[in-house]
Amino acid sequence: MINPFEILETINMIDKENLDIRTITMGISLKNCVDPDIDRACKKVYDKITYYAKDLVKVGEDIENEYGIPIINKRISVTPVSCLVEALDDATEDKCVRIAKTLDKAAKDVGVNFIGGYSALVHKGVTPGEKLLIESIPKALSSTDIVCSSVNVGTTKAGINMDAVALMGRIIKKAAELTADMGGFACAKLVVFCNAVEDNPFMAGAFLGEGEGDCVINVGVSGPGVVKCALEKVKGEPFGVVAETIKKTAFKITRMGQLVAREASKRLNVPFGIVDLSLAPTPAIGDSVAYILEEMGLEQCGTHGTTAALALLNDAVKKGGVMASSYVGGLSGAFIPVSEDAGMIAAAKSGTLLLEKLEAMTCVCSVGLDMIAIPGDTSAETISAIIADEAAIGMVNTKTTAVRIIPAPGKKIGDVVEFGGLLGSGPVMRVNEKSSADFIKRGGRIPAPLQALKN
Repeated sequence: MINPFEILETINMIDKENLDIRTITMGISLKNCVDPDIDRACKKVYDKITYYAKDLVKVGEDIENEYGIPIINKRISVTPVSCLVEALDDATEDKCVRIAKTLDKAAKDVGVNFIGGYSALVHKGVTPGEKLLIESIPKALSSTDIVCSSVNVGTTKAGINMDAVALMGRIIKKAAELTADMGGFACAKLVVFCNAVEDNPFMAGAFLGEGEGDCVINVGVSGPGVVKCALEKVKGEPFGVVAETIKKTAFKITRMGQLVAREASKRLNVPFGIVDLSLAPTPAIGDSVAYILEEMGLEQCGTHGTTAALALLNDAVKKGGVMASSYVGGLSGAFIPVSEDAGMIAAAKSGTLLLEKLEAMTCVCSVGLDMIAIPGDTSAETISAIIADEAAIGMVNTKTTAVRIIPAPGKKIGDVVEFGGLLGSGPVMRVNEKSSADFIKRGGRIPAPLQALKN
């Protein structure tokens, strides 16, 4: 039974500690929208999205008002669009972009914040349709507003497709150039994955996996501020106490997320999928993963001890979440996007947090190098090498890793790139100047590691 103290505690978390539901994401399968004719395919896509998601925003707002729980975003994820491209007669880049614009219009017409799934899974090989879709990404993202894209280039089972990695370096450069007037904004809507998951509700990497049903509701919860406030009450205590405190807090956050997910599922008559318990920060002061790490005793995020602190945080969050719900999924852990986290921004600006340290941190947290601005003149090969390093971490450690990086046109180290809203702003970070070009030019596939042989 819920007692009055727990009710007041939750109200305080919402009012003073930035607790919120970061997103209700409706996953919609586009498998039955496949058609060789581009006009019919686009009509099927538009009709299906607007049919299933017509009440998504209203239901989210109703739950928000009735329960007093802030729900920041309502989003849609769809089956990787490469499946539509494969079926088209005489597929072209322009036809791919037409599908992207159809997604953009449908998402805007139902009122959601983002739609993800302009995606391809090419971890072992690339089909003609997948290659065409990938090559269309810069134009698709620069000519739409709320469409997000992702490409999976590796898995623990398959290894790393280095041809795809090389291609994605060039794609990211081109996407930045096409949106140079917005600081390379298209790259903020593009994620390169290793071990991508099928039920991720968070953008820009959300898509509905092949193993999912026709429609599903996934919820992403967030609460870095709540965890930080909880740790303020155990200042100086041993790490066992710190871990227990985080676990208990994560339990409460997840219970709230499951309540919202089940309520949305019931009202929309759509199956409930998972709750993603990811501590997703925002640029707001107090809503920062970096501040949690600093509350553990670090002078600033990025100094020695940061990786250990993050490992403790990520593990405790997962343990608390799985006690609260049998359907914790997605990514679930702690995100470390630089431009979206006030503490990370401060640490990067001061020079305490470097790209190399961020890479080390991704070994123990959710996802990877996220929302990092680098000099605009960084070569495509260097970007590909950064992707390869991060994919290797995911492949060997059997975890999801990703790169969302912005080579900001015309910007140098120390300049600040402004994206606005939840995407925030970030300093341009230093990249190693030594070349990786000959490494990337080898191509082929990095074989799967020994730990892939688990059958």
